[in-house]
Amino acid sequence: MLSSRLLSLVGRRALSTSACLQGHAGVVKVESYSLPIYVDRREMPLPDIAYTDSLTAEQKALKEKEKGTWASLSVNEKLELYRIKFNETYADMNKASSEWKTIFGGILLLMGVTGFIVIWQRKYVFGDVPHTLSEEWVAAQTKRMLDMRIDPIEGFSAKWDYDKNEWKK
Repeated sequence: MLSSRLLSLVGRRALSTSACLQGHAGVVKVESYSLPIYVDRREMPLPDIAYTDSLTAEQKALKEKEKGTWASLSVNEKLELYRIKFNETYADMNKASSEWKTIFGGILLLMGVTGFIVIWQRKYVFGDVPHTLSEEWVAAQTKRMLDMRIDPIEGFSAKWDYDKNEWKK
């Protein structure tokens, strides 16, 4: 009932999708991810568009000269024509970068911070070692377990020779 009342108040024309599109035609923009892009990658040797969008007067003259014989072009002119279409050569793309130094430095920095945190926790957060871990306590505990004959078939007491008072070999 509420929905039918709402429809009667608002009207069917306001809910039409075509009216919404016509009303917002000036606002809608083309998303950048739907346009062709330029990317220098070895896996994609021919990008969707050329590297330079707008040509200068010199580049336009060079493009006109390109339509003739390539024998008349110098090496520098051929290189300029290549740079109009592409930003990097394969040699530039394959050139080793020094990014590994940054990654290695970051790893060492994080390891150092972690080390300082561990040292700080040992000094200020954790208390002293419990007395139950001292050698005297462990020896007394072992003696008591042997006297009580704990787990005599396959366990702790089964490995103790009570006649010789030493561990079995």
